Amino acid sequence: MTTLGTPLSPHATKVMLLGSGELGKEVLIALQRLGVETIAVDRYDNAPGQQVAHHARTITMSDPAQLKALIEAERPHLVVPEIEAIATPMLEELEAAGTVRVIPTARAARLTMDREGIRVLAAETLGLPTSPYKFCNSLQELQAAIDGENGQGIGYPCIVKPVMSSSGKGQSKIDGPADVQKAWDYAMAGGRVSHGRVIVEGFIDFDYEITQLTVRSVGADGQIETHFCDPIGHVQVSGDYVESWQPHPMHPAALEKSRQIAKAVTDNLGGQGLFGVELFVKGQDVWFSEVSPRPHDTGLVTLCTQHQSEFELHARAILGLPVDTRLRNPGASAVIYGGVEAQGIVFDGVDEALRVPDTDLRLFGKPESFAKRRMGVALARASDVETARTNAKLAASKVKPRVA
Repeated sequence: MTTLGTPLSPHATKVMLLGSGELGKEVLIALQRLGVETIAVDRYDNAPGQQVAHHARTITMSDPAQLKALIEAERPHLVVPEIEAIATPMLEELEAAGTVRVIPTARAARLTMDREGIRVLAAETLGLPTSPYKFCNSLQELQAAIDGENGQGIGYPCIVKPVMSSSGKGQSKIDGPADVQKAWDYAMAGGRVSHGRVIVEGFIDFDYEITQLTVRSVGADGQIETHFCDPIGHVQVSGDYVESWQPHPMHPAALEKSRQIAKAVTDNLGGQGLFGVELFVKGQDVWFSEVSPRPHDTGLVTLCTQHQSEFELHARAILGLPVDTRLRNPGASAVIYGGVEAQGIVFDGVDEALRVPDTDLRLFGKPESFAKRRMGVALARASDVETARTNAKLAASKVKPRVA
């Protein structure tokens, strides 16, 4: 039996989020609806999640000393990493000492915060199908990995990513030798933590890419059960999601393989919570790409498609509560970018956007806008995915961020 306390009382159930952007904000709201006391941590003040949490804390989360001091001072029951740039060895140390429980586990947070750990686990430990890949510590190593000996390298085209980044930052496609230097420089600028290391992947000629949201939760018998949401399709530009939809149509054999791969990875990572597993699909063939042990940006669409959004599923699963992954209706999401570089921008056209049938908006409340910063998302539900996609993009296009 799960017992939850009352916030701001000696019996409160306390959950700390490390990273409090738009995804964390929705998790915090879901937790608060269940009477949980929330602590929102981020690297800058007034992050979206800090605006709704019971407590807001600003630290450098990649600094082990700062992270340890905050966790020991706050004494949360659960620590929930929501970004990659965290001192995960310190989380492992605190978890081993019994100071705190990390979601899903400290090991999972460490393995998935950099592409190297999770790719080696998937391809070499679990033997799952992935694109060919190599890790490189310099521009010269990158060129050598692409060229190989006797033309047996990764070859062109290929994809270069920092081993540690999020939301596609620093990721680019290399079509020929002229792109290598530019891709290396872009990867170095885009990494969350200065690492000087990249992964270069062979380009898979896939039909589409999906996110398979996978939930590990406690069943009625006290054992961990795995649940799957309907597959989410998405469009990425420069590695960053710009629209997503659910459900994405798939051949039954490809869907089954996707879920087998997702279960293999999440079983190994262990713990409780929602995972976003990214997969490439061509016909009935499926390749593992990446996994996040937390709600996924493409899963924002679940705010208008599922009985329980990915954020509610995560909150329930980490608290040991039952989950419901059923689809309610088809839907789509479309990103609203800042478009300008400024503090405290304003948004015109919100009324026009919401006149598009069956739509909703989430404006995230980020204190600073960048041209390519995700500042909001339009959501649309419909009887079919294509109508939802059209309406979501239309609603998003009507929102006009500008300098106040």
